[in-house]
Amino acid sequence: MSSPAEFYNSLPPISKAYGTMCLLATTAFQLGLYDPGLIALDYELVFKHFQVWRLFTNFFFLGNFSINFGIRLLMIARYGVQLENGPFQRRTADFLWMMIFGALTLLVLSAIPIFSFSVLGISLVFMLLYVWSREFPNAQINIYGLVTLKAFYLPWAMLALDVIFGSPLVPDLLGILAGHLYYFLTVLHPLAGGKNILRTPFWVQRIVSRWRIGAPPIQRAVPDDRRTSGAFRGRSYRLND
Repeated sequence: MSSPAEFYNSLPPISKAYGTMCLLATTAFQLGLYDPGLIALDYELVFKHFQVWRLFTNFFFLGNFSINFGIRLLMIARYGVQLENGPFQRRTADFLWMMIFGALTLLVLSAIPIFSFSVLGISLVFMLLYVWSREFPNAQINIYGLVTLKAFYLPWAMLALDVIFGSPLVPDLLGILAGHLYYFLTVLHPLAGGKNILRTPFWVQRIVSRWRIGAPPIQRAVPDDRRTSGAFRGRSYRLND
């Protein structure tokens, strides 16, 4: 069995970086090193007082040390890592772009009064969970040893559990909305004959290449039956390769 250090070093770069930042943010909060209000999303402070860091820092806070925090961190370690090592293998730029697009979508959604929320880290994690559930829809998931269900339904099951245990509904729902928008634009719409309008921007590819993040990409052959593969079954390729 590998040591914790070996396991950590084996993690793909984007999931590892995001999970580490979330862990550090919560640890610093528990140590009393900062007030969460300093990193929370507040559009009035962003635009009137130019506190632009709030547009970024709010995504790294998953709450204080608790069972819920542990679950969110495990979601990154499991579902984010499986995505990055699976459908996004050797496609670090595409995975980074998915995270950036998700964050931008959540920022726009949170500007709507009924969806307003000051920290969006949980929402971004839930977006990862939703995209994973669409990529691996038939995987069997056991929830707390009580219920086994297909991964396709996992985001809704987790949302229901959060409601039962009194957690806010809005962050989970925002993550589902952002995840579905991404999946629709990159998979469902192109499979239906539409144009893929969400290709990874060149500047994201340059960042990954410049800083040598992840393994270099490889060319993949696109299956001839790509138009007939069902969206519910997930996929083993991406349309913007």
